[in-house]
Amino acid sequence: MTVKVEVQSFPLFINGKWEPASNQETFDVFNPATGELVAKVAKGTVADVDRAVQAARDAFDNSDWKNMNPKDRAKVLYAISYQIAAHAEELAYLEAISSGGTVRRIGNSDILQMLDLFQTLANFTLQYPFSETLPVPPFPGPAHNFVWREPIGVCAAITPWNLPMVIATWKIAPALAMGNTVVIKPASYTPLSTLKLAEIISNVVPPGVINVVTGPGTEIGEALVRHPKVDKVAFTGSTEVGRRIMGLASETIKNTTLELGGKSPNILLEDADLSIALPGSLFGVFLHSGQLCESGTRLFVPDSLYDQVVAGLVALTSKLRLGNPLDPMTDVGPVISKKQKETILSYIEAGIQEGATLVCGGKEVKVPGCEDGYFVEPTIFTNVTNDMKIAQEEIFGPVLCVIRYSELEEAIKMANDTIYGLAAGVWTRDVNKAYEVARKLQAGVVWINDWHMLRSDAPFGGYKQSGIGREMGQQSLNAYTQTKHVHTSMSPELDRRSWYGILFGQN
Repeated sequence: MTVKVEVQSFPLFINGKWEPASNQETFDVFNPATGELVAKVAKGTVADVDRAVQAARDAFDNSDWKNMNPKDRAKVLYAISYQIAAHAEELAYLEAISSGGTVRRIGNSDILQMLDLFQTLANFTLQYPFSETLPVPPFPGPAHNFVWREPIGVCAAITPWNLPMVIATWKIAPALAMGNTVVIKPASYTPLSTLKLAEIISNVVPPGVINVVTGPGTEIGEALVRHPKVDKVAFTGSTEVGRRIMGLASETIKNTTLELGGKSPNILLEDADLSIALPGSLFGVFLHSGQLCESGTRLFVPDSLYDQVVAGLVALTSKLRLGNPLDPMTDVGPVISKKQKETILSYIEAGIQEGATLVCGGKEVKVPGCEDGYFVEPTIFTNVTNDMKIAQEEIFGPVLCVIRYSELEEAIKMANDTIYGLAAGVWTRDVNKAYEVARKLQAGVVWINDWHMLRSDAPFGGYKQSGIGREMGQQSLNAYTQTKHVHTSMSPELDRRSWYGILFGQN
């Protein structure tokens, strides 16, 4: 399938308007399926970051946005979801031509997730405890006490290239739900859908509430994180960059939410239903060519099932169709770039050199009609030990390590033997046994007999070096608020305030 894509131009989006970069420069965005130029995007500067942050600060400080009552704010969030639905086709197209995500996945999953998130958080906003009354204390004296939750201010959102729209909404939706304003720095590979999303949202919110500055992460991202008028930073990306952001944010003691890397373990128990577990495990690792932080890249299989499982995995993998992501028949699209393709292939070579057995895939593919795209075959390694490079480092590509175990406790120990702790999975017919295993897994989310089942009403985030904080669910709203305790004394006479005697004694 060959599709000619028209080259588009995208300025910055600041204060409700399209604005060129202050230096008038642009950078190119390419379609990873074809290598074709698809857009020229404004290359922002630190001066543009200042403009965007000031617009966000003015919108936060000088309007009624942050003081909007929960009922009206819920209406805004619902209105945003309706806007996304109305522009779903264009958003899906922009996402597919820049990220390599298949239109089948984007249309049937990503768009629906975005709608559900805004609507779910709208409902949470109606129920949210913006003000809590504490019990009247017996000591030191009668008083009324409240705990108020207030918007935190200007939020910087730095988003990755793998799921640009979905992950942007993980940050935008809770920020707006709590009355904040946002400046987004999307990944330079995939800024198109985020820019369009901001324009759509601006149809509903006041100018300056949402802004997008595109450009190099080392310049734009770092300027946002260090900016004295930014109150919070939310980042999704690699653990390495997350460490850098933590360091920069510490200069001004900023609130941070970090969703970072993963090397998620997937454990098959001996009683697993293989008719579900095998396609489910492949869904867990090969969706979006393995470029998902929660992908189940380490599959632990008991000795008794090992050969049967490997044969089944290889047979199913051979049926996957690589192709143009705009083709609804495509199962697996390209990886994001030539650099990422080469990184994945280098890991595959490292696995071979370490002694793992390559039983499926492992090569670059030239897809008809997409000969200049960046395609890597879905790859399966067997005879992998948990200390190998391919079992310990995040590859971020379509590579599955199948690891043998003898005892379940051994599998759990190996599953936890990683710097990461984002996700994990268990496959068994015994749900109670699955819960026992889940209790022992060091991961922020555990799927039982499934994978990638993220929910808008449930928190998502990691243990260990997979991040700090949670996105989605009511917990995400807390991360976009400040907590204030207000105490009102109900003791009208001085002689009833015995605690003053701690300082004044008998005077």
